[in-house]
Amino acid sequence: MSCAVSLPAALERLGFSPVRLGFTLRTAAAAALALIVAWLLGLEHPQWSAMTVWAASLPVRGQLLEKSGFRAAGTVVGALAGIGLLVLSGGAPAIIVPGLALWIGLCAFTGNVVRGFASYGSMLAGYTAAMVTLLHSAHTADPFAIGIDRMLTVLTGVAVALVVGWVFGARSDPDSLAERLAGLSARVLAGLAAHLTATDTGAGAAARREQQALLAEMAVIEEGLDSHAAGSRRSRGAVRTIRRLLSAQVAVVLWMRRGVQPAGGAAVAACLRQAPAALGAGRFAEAEEACVQAARHLAGDDLAGGNLAGGDAVLREALVTLARSQSAVAAGGPPAAASPAAPPVVLHRDWVGARQSLIRSAVVILLVGGLWLATGWPAGAFMLLGTTIMTTVFSTVDNPAVLLRQVIFGQALGAAGAFACRWLVWPMMSSDFGLVLSMLPFIAVGGVLFGHRRASGPIGFDYNMVMLLLLQPALPLTASPAHSLMTAAAVVLGPAIGLVAFMAIFPVDGRRRLGTLVAMMVRETETMAARTGLVQHRPVWRARLYHRVLRLVRWADKTGADRAAAVEGGFAVLLLGSAILHIDGVLAAGSAAPATVRALHTARARLRQTGRDPQRAARALATAARRAGADPAADAPLLAEAARALAASAGFLATRPAAPAGTEP
Repeated sequence: MSCAVSLPAALERLGFSPVRLGFTLRTAAAAALALIVAWLLGLEHPQWSAMTVWAASLPVRGQLLEKSGFRAAGTVVGALAGIGLLVLSGGAPAIIVPGLALWIGLCAFTGNVVRGFASYGSMLAGYTAAMVTLLHSAHTADPFAIGIDRMLTVLTGVAVALVVGWVFGARSDPDSLAERLAGLSARVLAGLAAHLTATDTGAGAAARREQQALLAEMAVIEEGLDSHAAGSRRSRGAVRTIRRLLSAQVAVVLWMRRGVQPAGGAAVAACLRQAPAALGAGRFAEAEEACVQAARHLAGDDLAGGNLAGGDAVLREALVTLARSQSAVAAGGPPAAASPAAPPVVLHRDWVGARQSLIRSAVVILLVGGLWLATGWPAGAFMLLGTTIMTTVFSTVDNPAVLLRQVIFGQALGAAGAFACRWLVWPMMSSDFGLVLSMLPFIAVGGVLFGHRRASGPIGFDYNMVMLLLLQPALPLTASPAHSLMTAAAVVLGPAIGLVAFMAIFPVDGRRRLGTLVAMMVRETETMAARTGLVQHRPVWRARLYHRVLRLVRWADKTGADRAAAVEGGFAVLLLGSAILHIDGVLAAGSAAPATVRALHTARARLRQTGRDPQRAARALATAARRAGADPAADAPLLAEAARALAASAGFLATRPAAPAGTEP
């Protein structure tokens, strides 16, 4: 008993997490099984099946199922693309290289636009085509045979990973997430009730700090939702409901940033005070009824000036959506009676980063492929394959340059392991099966290494992948130690080239991603200011903005930027967009006074250049607010508030690079 108790503690002292070590050792056993099965099936590269196990395995069943499905789909699509490229090129490298550059660039673009495991599948489709076209032996010149062999090799690994992972994997735990969301909803509603009855202006700073903390926690939850959606249609429906709930929570928090108090705020607050305790006790129907009653009180309000461009209508909708979505999340599914008028779920898409990834991947592949063609280096295909993987897969991570340094070290370890197996162990083997069996201890070492805390990321993973990539268990053994070292160097050059590419061509890090996001938010308001007839655009724009605010706060926290500035910047964009929508509506109605119309036209023209000169746009809005002050057709307080918010956040919004036109779909 004492040994059983002391073993986990001993592993912890050595730097191992017992739970993770169990997972990595199971994965190593599955990789060994896939290697043997693929060899028995007579596949040309059985070690690639073991690589697939390492790439596809996850400790949670739903995520494993989703990832395996997208890996299989990406493999099939990529293999078909590779077959097509081989047929069209006749195997000529001079045609294969530009074809790969185009295909992999498109896959990198798609992988940066879609989310979750769909992104992984898109990237996989890119470099699978590279594996089909670049790594084939002379005795399998038929492109269809090559493609089918690669597909079967990967699908064998997917099948083994799925079976082993399903038997030993854990189920996801949705209850903990539901509890966190209920706690967030309770805090949001308690804050709203306090806001509606606040008389002490000194409490504003504390309230703002709480609002920032709420947005930060929402951002953390939102970032992990893609993994919760994996595994089933029900899970995806539940995550869609969670995103609608988070959007409603963001809407309430941003509404509280405004200096507007609805008539009858005390009655609304009295209803809302019942909700936090009900949520804490799990009485979700009671909390929902309290929010609906509060919304009904708001529905009776009719403030002068068009109810501040529908500000209270936004709050009413947010309260009802929050309550119904929270009840649905607690019940574990979508709302029982979703209204056709329910707010949409619209996610931020990084179109700028996607376009940059396309260009970066295509340019680097053309350059590296051209170098290979010019020099005729025998190991150039391995260098090019590594480059395709690094410039695509790592284009979606927060800071590729940091991770790629670890990848280089992990791949060097893997190359050393492969060299030791090939030249110290394999010369003693007399059969192909002996070669396969002698690889198993090196796979086991990979399981132990990957289970250590210091190597649990790219170091352990890339040791396993490169060690397997460089070992081809087939007699007769050819080549020389010098050739093995040359091939290993070519493989390690892949992440090194990727590191240079991410530092030189559209450099990527957290702060740049934050700047791109702000630029896209501002650019969207500029595009709105240049268009008319925006009423139907309002729900989509708001939903996308709420999601972008969460991404903005998350990037600020990750990069150490000023969270308060990010929140205020997001709030300024919300008011700015609301003002633009209001201006469009007033001008379309044609009931405003001529002086008001001229001021609104001038303001809208200035708002088309907000990113270039926010202060000038703010002054134009302030002027429009003054001239429209006595005009009942215009909401002068909204325009004035938007001008103040824009002026206060001008530095945050103007210091970002302006996104090019057409960044929105």
